[in-house]
Amino acid sequence: MRKSTGPLLIFISFILGILKIHAQDSNLGPGTPEFLQTSSPWVDSVFNSLSKDEKIGQLFMVAAYSNRDEPSYEALGKLIAKEQVGGIVFFQGGPLRQTHLLNRYQSLLKVPALVAMDAEWGVGMRLDSTVSYPYQMTLGALTNNELIYHMGQEIAKDFKRLGMHVNFAPVVDVNNNINNPVINYRSFGEDMYRVADKSFAYMRGLQDGGILATAKHFPGHGDTDVDSHLGLPRIDFTRERLDSLELYPFRFLVNRGIGGVMVAHMHIPALDNTPNLPSTLSRPIITGLLREELNFQGLVFTDAMNMRGVTRHFPTGEAELMAVVAGNDLVELSEDLALATRTIRRAVRRGVITWEDIDKRVKRILAAKEWAGLANYQPVETDGLFADLHRPESSELIQRLANGSVTLLRNNPPNYFPIPEPLLTTAVVSIGSDFGTTFQRELAKEKKISSYALQKNASPAQIARLEEKLKQYDRVIVGIHDKRNRPRSVLDFSDPVLQFISRLSDNPKASFALMANAYTLDQLKGIENARVLVVVYENSPYTERAAAAYFLNKLRPQGKLPVTVNAHFKVGDGLMIFQ
Repeated sequence: MRKSTGPLLIFISFILGILKIHAQDSNLGPGTPEFLQTSSPWVDSVFNSLSKDEKIGQLFMVAAYSNRDEPSYEALGKLIAKEQVGGIVFFQGGPLRQTHLLNRYQSLLKVPALVAMDAEWGVGMRLDSTVSYPYQMTLGALTNNELIYHMGQEIAKDFKRLGMHVNFAPVVDVNNNINNPVINYRSFGEDMYRVADKSFAYMRGLQDGGILATAKHFPGHGDTDVDSHLGLPRIDFTRERLDSLELYPFRFLVNRGIGGVMVAHMHIPALDNTPNLPSTLSRPIITGLLREELNFQGLVFTDAMNMRGVTRHFPTGEAELMAVVAGNDLVELSEDLALATRTIRRAVRRGVITWEDIDKRVKRILAAKEWAGLANYQPVETDGLFADLHRPESSELIQRLANGSVTLLRNNPPNYFPIPEPLLTTAVVSIGSDFGTTFQRELAKEKKISSYALQKNASPAQIARLEEKLKQYDRVIVGIHDKRNRPRSVLDFSDPVLQFISRLSDNPKASFALMANAYTLDQLKGIENARVLVVVYENSPYTERAAAAYFLNKLRPQGKLPVTVNAHFKVGDGLMIFQ
């Protein structure tokens, strides 16, 4: 009997041993990023060809700009060649200039660089002459998340065409602080479930398109009132609060295979009470929480190491070493890369970190590079670049996203439309503009209207003249336009203009379209009394057309407010019209 069962037990033990080794080596699970799901001869071959200095170089990403001068390009090229960096992060510039620079820099490297960009709303966030999609708060109003998936796919096409591989998006921070100076409109909103669902749609679109998505800013930057570019935010929430809110979207995406996570510069005593220690440099937060508790297996990126959230308390060199020891794979934008790499080499000799630790990260980085297509690297083709980045389907999708964001907050009486009757005289006032707007032009195509513009700093005399003119009209449609590049929580309108808006809010003839950050509603006293109030979250030709379509009775609002503004306007608000 023993002789007959022995081989079976040996076979079972052998199989269990293989499974145990497999689990220990890769810890594969349902959330394993795709780039880690297969082994590769290319990764092993490249890894074995690297010197120790080249391995350290793989851990760093440098900043590149295509809107600077030749001496700066030459200096960065020398640094890239000397340090053999693992990645390049592109910032401001233009698509053709960036492509020429990228080809130039890649030619200097033994192993092609992983190329990244902060492109939360598409490459137009950084590059001129390219396409921008709506901000995440605008998308937070959508009820159809498949549109966000398609946006991710379109952005992935732009990345591929530009020779890039990693998008530092989506922002999965739950923004529930109206005074947040750095996340705010970059977040999908304050409901953690909606944030998670929309982030997942964006992630799927990117990664199905072959671009690595990166959830940021771990472990959650949404409830802060300090910009980590300028200082170190302190988060005093309990671990229970973090588990129940901030960490939820990260856990959700980790379990669904997101390829990257970016760690924020925040001091969180409940997770690591080391004085003034940013989360980026904390081993309990990165290795303990992100790697071990959340079981994240993909690439961990630091936020930029030249931000004051780090540099205020930790010197260059020491900070980069601490980031690597904490568990980050890729260190972004060191202020002194040569010093940082020397510090890490000395730390290995002192036993502060081992080559085994570094090797694991290098292999993970190389696996991502192979998945991104760098095993068969080809320079980016410049012919036809502009046309390829301006596809008709991109514009069509942006308009669909803008249409889906339209949120109706006031409509009294129900199913009331401001200008359906041809016999009524109508004035359209664009506030915050010194000339005609797309909003007015769209309305004028189909209705006889009189258009007026009022600058954001108009004088009391100018306002008084306009008020007098408006008395002759049966209806007044007011567009509130924030034409700044970023839709902040507070409008930069003068007090007389804000008071004018408040007076109009009590006018039964007046209807409003807010083409600005939803949080600005808190600044517009009395706007809750408006007969009609529609919000489209930002000012662009697309959102202006969407708002006009509502007033022309061509669009049924589907949007839901993604944040709570005050007692009058709460998350989830949004009226539906049935007619």
